[in-house]
Amino acid sequence: MTAQHTPHTHIVVVGAGMVAHRFVESALSRADDSWRITVVGDEAALPYDRVGLTRWFAGASRDELTLDRAAFEDPRVAILTGERVTRIDRAQREIRTVAGRRIAYDALVLATGSYAARPAIDGADLPGCFVYRTLDDLESLAAFVEARGAALGRPLVGKVVGGGLLGLEAAGALQGLEVATEVVHSGSHLMSAQLDRGAGEVLGRLIDARGIGVRTSSRTSRIDPGPTGEVVGAEMSDGSWDAVDVVVFTVGVRADDILARDAQLECAPTGGVAIDDGCRTSDRHILAIGEVASYGGRSVGLVAPGYQMAEVAVDRLLGGSAAFDGYDESTKLKLSGVDVASFGDACGDTPGALDVTYSDPVGGVYKKLVLSDDATTLLGGILVGDAAEYGSLRPLVGGPLGADPAAFLAPAGSGERPSTDLPDDAIVCSCSSVTAGRIRRAVTEEGCTDAAGVKACTKAGATCGSCVAAVGKIVGRQLTLMGKAVSTAMCEHFDLSRRQLFDAIAVSQLTTFSGVIERFGRGRGCDICKPTVASILHGLVGEHVLDGESAALQDTNDHVMANMQKDGSYSVVPRMPGGEVTPAGLIAIGEIAGDFGLYTKLTGAQRIDMFGARLEQLPEIWQRLVDAGFESGQAYGKSLRTVKSCVGSTWCRFGVLDAVGMAVRLELRYRGLRSPHKLKVGVSGCARECAEARGKDVGVIASENGWNMYVGGNGGFTPRHADLLAEGLDDDQLIRAIDRFFMYYIRTADRLQRTAPWVADLEGGLDGLRGVVFDDALGIADDLDASMARHVDGYADEWAATLRDPDKLARFHSFVNAPDTPDPSLAYVAERGQVRPASAEERESGSVLIAGTTLEVRR
Repeated sequence: MTAQHTPHTHIVVVGAGMVAHRFVESALSRADDSWRITVVGDEAALPYDRVGLTRWFAGASRDELTLDRAAFEDPRVAILTGERVTRIDRAQREIRTVAGRRIAYDALVLATGSYAARPAIDGADLPGCFVYRTLDDLESLAAFVEARGAALGRPLVGKVVGGGLLGLEAAGALQGLEVATEVVHSGSHLMSAQLDRGAGEVLGRLIDARGIGVRTSSRTSRIDPGPTGEVVGAEMSDGSWDAVDVVVFTVGVRADDILARDAQLECAPTGGVAIDDGCRTSDRHILAIGEVASYGGRSVGLVAPGYQMAEVAVDRLLGGSAAFDGYDESTKLKLSGVDVASFGDACGDTPGALDVTYSDPVGGVYKKLVLSDDATTLLGGILVGDAAEYGSLRPLVGGPLGADPAAFLAPAGSGERPSTDLPDDAIVCSCSSVTAGRIRRAVTEEGCTDAAGVKACTKAGATCGSCVAAVGKIVGRQLTLMGKAVSTAMCEHFDLSRRQLFDAIAVSQLTTFSGVIERFGRGRGCDICKPTVASILHGLVGEHVLDGESAALQDTNDHVMANMQKDGSYSVVPRMPGGEVTPAGLIAIGEIAGDFGLYTKLTGAQRIDMFGARLEQLPEIWQRLVDAGFESGQAYGKSLRTVKSCVGSTWCRFGVLDAVGMAVRLELRYRGLRSPHKLKVGVSGCARECAEARGKDVGVIASENGWNMYVGGNGGFTPRHADLLAEGLDDDQLIRAIDRFFMYYIRTADRLQRTAPWVADLEGGLDGLRGVVFDDALGIADDLDASMARHVDGYADEWAATLRDPDKLARFHSFVNAPDTPDPSLAYVAERGQVRPASAEERESGSVLIAGTTLEVRR
């Protein structure tokens, strides 16, 4: 008798972009093991983040842009990359590829996306003409600019044809490649598809202020080649002619529906495969999702509707009834220094719609809310120059605004923003179609207590990140309603948060813990509040960690200015700014390590750590290190640890700027800076990122245009890359920006809060941070600068000061009545080459027993 097998459902997905990736993820989370999925993509790469494509110019690698690989490591999934599908055989239900494969399907999902259009003008295909669509496009563009610039011996001149969202991003990328750039746009104002005239004109001034030219109501009519075939000029519709070396076309995209048309599927006249609200095409075995799909006669080049289609398609294939409900065309410009967002009926096309507008042309701010004719329902809006409210306003579209519209449009810092609770069905994350109700359930049913936890549970904020602030607000509000509000009190002895306590101590000018707890707290304090207050006092008063009352406040490591190891011994870590060390310094370290039997290790922080020192040995070790020119690396403190650097332009043939010199300058400036958590900085001399700067609290990467500054990168249990804060800074601008970033963090972060979650929690996120650092949005820039100046002027090496103070040195004894007796419990790592100094008895016998091994004593 023949065994019966359940037939597998084989889904073939044509296209391997972001929408295909979302389809596979959703299918794997919902379908059983009978499903098999084959994905075929014509790009030679796994699906990557096309929304964040411009990050490639900021140093992000292909690997960093690649979406979560877990979906394609599942045994139910096979993926073919770099292989184009040439035909759909609907009768046989199979596809054929350029490599001759024939792949049968039970259901076919078309996710072929779109392709970048080129205008029908002479010369549009000349060398030097590019589109801005894929990673290959970007790499080709960058390679051409480098080679052409070298050949001509001068900076290049470029044009971006098309002033929409993608065109402005492309212009920013060209500018980052040191190409003098002009945007040519046929409309009356930039981003004319998303913005009204007033907003577009403000945006034009902002773009012009960045050094990017803007020409509106104009078209490029011809591209001219030079003697060697490359672009040399462009003729405009008014008959003028401009010299130009590189042209980028961003005139829109076209649905890549050629396979569907060849298979005689119904397609829309304007392009795209016609689908119903279940994403089914005219063939019931074929679905279409993303930019290739045409719903209601329209195809839209945005990822959020594609994600919703992917979820609908999976649900329908599983027998469900989910329906695609139309396009959310909300957009946010990803161009550093220029905040632009539009959502809903941004231009007020709804009959009877009312506009409430705030415009500050001098300050470069334009805001508009579009309301229903009775002024109660939010229909849409535009934000230019200050898009901090985008995450809060966009989910309210279609529902009551709940407050005076003018309150949402007031300038930043002019007053408290209205607080509104979103209905459960409001879409908070349009990229992943996550509702406010889903976020609340993540808190109430799945135990999430912050935005990061909700992101892991629901994917809210995982794509473009514009909704993270809104997610955080919903989480906080829900916890409050549950009676589980996260208290801001630091501990049972203080009802104030660390930030509030910092401000209270600064205003009161108290200088001792006893004075602080008497004025603002109760009891005697604990191991939470004591080190926190000590850190605040160190920053505000500047006293030594072992002076006065401060000595009793420190935690274990600061108490002896060394890191305790698991066996009770201590580490000794001298500072080596930028990783530099002289031969004499190396010799001194080697001799000290040998004499004291210390285990030495070159660390990822570009310095030499020495392990295994006994408490009473620390002063003698540090005296020799100080005499050799070293100072404390403060590896024991919640402070600046190190500034990692590559070799930069000094030695590397790819180096653009002096990374080592900048790293040394930064480390010497911020050494000893006490903060809520440890701080790490990295400086890379070019975009190859050898210093791994984007994994640091502050990352600095050299470009041809100056220093690019990244913030909020952390290692540890939740590693994340830093986010770009500013581009093209000179040395002084960079240092001023880091000064203010560090001081603002030190003033406002919670206890033991690293910079990554602190940045994520900031009001307005990165945009708000830019306002504080560069625009003095809170009016505290002078105070931050002065605080850093006091730190720099008042810095003194803690160990050098300790060695000059007999009272401080008295702390360093293992036992009060036998200060020179070694602790017998200390472990030594023979397999790592560490040799314990011999005792008098062992020196007499000529051998020492370590970890069961007898070693000869070195005399």
